[in-house]
Amino acid sequence: MASQDAWSGWISFAGILIIIVGGMDMIQGFVAIIKDEYVVATTKGLAILDVTAWGWTSLLWGLLLVLAGVGLISGAGWARWLAIIGVGVNAIQQVGFLANYPQAYPLWNIMIVALDVAVLYALTARWQGYRDSLAT
Repeated sequence: MASQDAWSGWISFAGILIIIVGGMDMIQGFVAIIKDEYVVATTKGLAILDVTAWGWTSLLWGLLLVLAGVGLISGAGWARWLAIIGVGVNAIQQVGFLANYPQAYPLWNIMIVALDVAVLYALTARWQGYRDSLAT
C-alpha cells in the first residue's frame, strides 16, 4: 500500500507540473500574439510558422495541457494518455523553437523540456492503483 501511495504522489506531481508547463506555454503564446517582436528579431517566421500562428498554437496547446493536468489530478484515465501525448509534442515544439537561436531563450526551452520529461516519467513508470488511492 505504501508503494501505491508513493506512486500516486508522483502522478499528482505530474498533474501539477503539467498545469505549470501548460501555463508557461500559454504565457509564451500570449507574448508571441501580443508582442511578436519581443519573441524574435523578425516577424517573418519562426521555424515553420509565423510568430502569431506559433503564438496561437502555443496558447491552445498550453490550454490543452492545463486541462490534461486537471484531469490527472482528478484521476481520469483519458487524461493520462492526453498528458503523455501532450508533453511529448510539447517537448518537440520547444526544441523546434530553439531553431530560432540566438533570438530564442534556450534556457527557458530546455527547462520546459526537462519538466516535460519529468511528467513523462511520472505517467509512464506506474499508473496502477492511482485511482484507488484517490478513493481513500
